[in-house]
Amino acid sequence: MLQGPYGSPDRDRPLIRLPFRSFAVGTVLLPLSGLIACLFISLVYHFDDSTYTHCQVSNYLPSISSAISRVPERYIWRCCIGLHSAPRYLVAAAYFNFYCGRFAGRLPELLLTALALICSVAENTGLLLLTYVSSTETYSLHKNGFIVFIASSLLHMLITCRLWHVIRTHYVNPEEITSRRWKLRLFLFNISCCLAAAYFFRRHNMFCEAGGECRSRPAAWCC
Repeated sequence: MLQGPYGSPDRDRPLIRLPFRSFAVGTVLLPLSGLIACLFISLVYHFDDSTYTHCQVSNYLPSISSAISRVPERYIWRCCIGLHSAPRYLVAAAYFNFYCGRFAGRLPELLLTALALICSVAENTGLLLLTYVSSTETYSLHKNGFIVFIASSLLHMLITCRLWHVIRTHYVNPEEITSRRWKLRLFLFNISCCLAAAYFFRRHNMFCEAGGECRSRPAAWCC
């Protein structure tokens, strides 16, 4: 805020106005652009290391963990996620206040609101953990960060869909109805990608098919 002398009409005038849509798009583009850059660099400069498999069969696509574990990929990814994570904590708090205002006096929804906040914070923290502790440094921490990120992400999206279903039932606002529809579509898309990635990953570990991991990589990237 631009501060002036007491009594001045400009004392509380905003210094910068940023539409929430532009803010959200910019926040989402940070990890997306970082991932694309890391995948490109890994394929061009670290192809053998990033596509290595434990059973040494042919593989042509790196996992996210292998794509962000080498230099300079790890620094690009950490920079993008660091800038991406701070706004996400603010958005989690903003949604918490929004839900509390909508569900004042409704205990079941307020409990779901609190759980949604916990899941959102856990999701973001898990993302930071798997980002700043690479799989080549401390694998167990990286793995646990990934598990926390995926589990809390899916649970948060499920709770969000439920809360917006209640909002749709009690409030008629075209923008909120559209928002609910997109949240539901993204949840179904995300859980489909997670199931596909898990299936192909397990199949590869069981049968070690040549190029088997290539089928799970795109789904894992979308998670």
